[in-house]
Amino acid sequence: MPELPEVETVRRGLVRAMQGRRFAAVRLNRADLRFPLPNGFADRLSGQRIEAIGRRAKYLVVALSGGESLIMHLGMSGRFTVVHQGGKARSLGEMYGEAAGGAGGLHDHVVFVLDDGTRIVYTDPRRFGMMDLCPTGEVSSHRLTRRLGVEPLGKELSARRLAVAMAARKAPLKSLLVDQRLIAGLGNIYACEALFRAGLSPKRPAGTLARNGRPDPRLAKLVLAIRAVLNDAIDAGGSTLRDYADADGASGAYQHRFSVYDREGQPCRRRGCRGTIRRIVQAGRSTFYCPRCQH
Repeated sequence: MPELPEVETVRRGLVRAMQGRRFAAVRLNRADLRFPLPNGFADRLSGQRIEAIGRRAKYLVVALSGGESLIMHLGMSGRFTVVHQGGKARSLGEMYGEAAGGAGGLHDHVVFVLDDGTRIVYTDPRRFGMMDLCPTGEVSSHRLTRRLGVEPLGKELSARRLAVAMAARKAPLKSLLVDQRLIAGLGNIYACEALFRAGLSPKRPAGTLARNGRPDPRLAKLVLAIRAVLNDAIDAGGSTLRDYADADGASGAYQHRFSVYDREGQPCRRRGCRGTIRRIVQAGRSTFYCPRCQH
C-alpha cells in the first residue's frame, strides 16, 4: 500500500496538473470503488474550480470552489495518470500491461476531464481505493480522518507526545509507530527505516522509552529519524515495490536506498556493524531490522 511519501509525491504531481483548473466533466466507469461513490458524484464535481490539493496522512484532499472537498485514498493499487490533451498515456507499472492509464483500460474507473482538456485517470485493479465528498469545513471531522493522529512532518510530532502515548505500554515499539491514531501516515516501510536510523529495536516494549510520561533521549532521535526518512523518500519520489508510480507514471527510487526493509539475510549497512538483517512478523506485517545495532 502506498505510504505517506508516495501519496505526497502523487499530490505534488496532481497540483501541477489540476490546481486552478475546473472540472469540465467527470466520467464514471462504475458506481463504486471500495465503497459506493457519493450520490451525484459527477454532477457535484462538474464545473467546480480546484482551489487546493492537500494531504492528510495517506488521504488526498481536494478543496473545491463550491465549498466541498474531495477526499481520496489510493488503497493498495490505486493511482492517477495525467494525460495531457493530445498526449499518450504512460504505462504505470508491471500490473498495467493492458492499455493502462487513460487508454480505456479495464481498471480505469474514474476519469476527471479538466477545462484545458487534460484527463486525470484513476486506475485501480483491486478497487481498495475510495473517494468521498464533504463540506470543506468538515474534513477534519469526516469519518475517514477524524481519528487520525499527528502528521509526522508537522510540529505536533515530538518526543514528549510520543512519551505520553507510550507510557506504561508493553506493545512493541514498531506496533505503536504504525498506529494511525498516534502518527498519521507512517507505515510499515518507513517505520522500519526510521527505527534503524534511530538504532532502536522494533521489538522493544514502547513503555521503556517513557518513564512517568517523560521521554527517553532516544525518542528525540527517533522523531528526527522519522522526519528524515520521510523527507528523503519524498525527495526520491517514493518507493516502487510492485504497484506504485507517481502521477506522471514514473517509478519512485527510494527502494534503492533501503537500509533494512526487504533486505533479509543481507549485511547491515551501518558503518562498523557486522550484523545481518533479520525479518520477523509483527501484527501480520514484515518487520526488518538489525539485531546487532538496534537495541
